[in-house]
Amino acid sequence: MIAVGRGAEGFDVSPDGKELWAANAQDGTISLIDLATKKVTQTLEANVGGANRLKFTPDGKRVFVSSLRGSDLAIFDAATRKDIKRLKIGTGAAGIQMQPDGLKAYVSCTPDDYVVLVDLKSLEVAGKIEAGKQPDGLAWAIRR
Repeated sequence: MIAVGRGAEGFDVSPDGKELWAANAQDGTISLIDLATKKVTQTLEANVGGANRLKFTPDGKRVFVSSLRGSDLAIFDAATRKDIKRLKIGTGAAGIQMQPDGLKAYVSCTPDDYVVLVDLKSLEVAGKIEAGKQPDGLAWAIRR
């Protein structure tokens, strides 16, 4: 077991397989874990209270963090570990899914009953999909 912050909820492994980032909902922090040593290497004061999900972009350059308690989607630079942008997307958010080609991200805005599309190049909201009552987890399916 690796001790991280209080209320660890969302987490993701970097595309290179070297780090795991865990969002700590009660602390508003993010714990970075080196997977080779299984040790926390850094705790970011991320100011994301109620953090629910965390997801790397396919290229590993950015990290998205959603919060059930706030209107912002937090976007971090994975290399510098800095908060680079906050997008107003609704009154709370949960699931995050990245389009495999790296063009868009999808974020379920649970209290608002829609999914927001984020352009991964501009880091701006690119649209909304009405999703029905309280969307949460998202998955990517490929038709064969």
